[in-house]
Amino acid sequence: MAGILAWFWNERFWLPHNVTWADLKNTEEATFPQAEDLYLAFPLAFCMFMGRLIFERFIAKPCAIALNIQANGPQIAQPNAILEKVFTAITKHPDEKRLEGLSKQLDWDVRSIQRWFRQRRNQEKPSTLTKFCESMWRFAFFLYMFTYGVRFLKKTPWLWNTKHCWYNYPYQPLTADLHFYYMMEVSYYWSVMFSQFTDIRRKDFGVMCLHHLVALVLISFSYVTNMARVGTLILCLHDASDIFLEAAKMAIYAKFQRMSDLLFTMFAIIFITFRIGIFPVWVLNTTLFESWEIVGPYPSWWVFNLLLFLIEGMNCFWSYLIIKMACRCFSKGKVSKDERSDIESSSDEEDSEPPGKNPHAATTTNGTSGTNGYLLTGPCTVDD
Repeated sequence: MAGILAWFWNERFWLPHNVTWADLKNTEEATFPQAEDLYLAFPLAFCMFMGRLIFERFIAKPCAIALNIQANGPQIAQPNAILEKVFTAITKHPDEKRLEGLSKQLDWDVRSIQRWFRQRRNQEKPSTLTKFCESMWRFAFFLYMFTYGVRFLKKTPWLWNTKHCWYNYPYQPLTADLHFYYMMEVSYYWSVMFSQFTDIRRKDFGVMCLHHLVALVLISFSYVTNMARVGTLILCLHDASDIFLEAAKMAIYAKFQRMSDLLFTMFAIIFITFRIGIFPVWVLNTTLFESWEIVGPYPSWWVFNLLLFLIEGMNCFWSYLIIKMACRCFSKGKVSKDERSDIESSSDEEDSEPPGKNPHAATTTNGTSGTNGYLLTGPCTVDD
């Protein structure tokens, strides 16, 4: 194990030339980021998860009720042991042949069996109240962290001149404000990394897992290598648009259509401006060119920039989907209700489909798309 750890923490990979881990040990004069500091994120993530439960129960839920958001779920399918066994053990989307067999076995018409399976699938959908509470928690967190980040960064020299991210690198002391900023962000991503298995099941579950994993690796990597200054710029840029996305979803759940349209438009503008415009021009420019000029490249420098390009690739993909969805929204005249968190399309839409239509088609014809792990589905839908 000692040999593995020595190989993993090889100074020639992690640090610039002629720098050792001993040079970055804490002293009475200065404090530097230490890898073991990241262990603090696990108890903090647990506390954050518990704080979220309290927030949703005593703050978000009363707000939702005040906005007349009901906790009523979809219509419950009538109990039927045979259909329930097929649903749980075989398939949730029976094909035509199986439907005909069940029709003969139960003496039900095919349309009734299709309706039962739709209702049974819809029972697994979260209520609007649950979705509102989840969005309000995320809105509150991103608003707080973005506000904190702006207040912190406006006092720093590297906000106004990004070359200060690399002057005297890596001997840049870790301040209490910067340490708090990083611990809060990494704790949040650890909390959602685990809570996503119990949260509302999203259609982009795999994309969200990848997003959270990349975010955790990038935050932890930049902390260990003391690239925290440029890391704060990245965190602040990415938190800004999430505020408006969560606000837009809350407006949809509360049925404030005009407000949701406005908020989604603001989200789209900020997302594309910050992540496609400012991020490469401001952040990638300093991590690639200014750092090369001042510090010079070394192995972990290449890894860090590779992770940033991966993030930017996701941003470009999500921006394309946002623009595509925005075009559909403008053509329809509004942003429609949330559908992403549904297991399939809403019960109202399904109940109105014509007889004989494949009930699974509602989940396949419209396709899916995402924004920073926030999926946009259906003809014109905003949801996380």
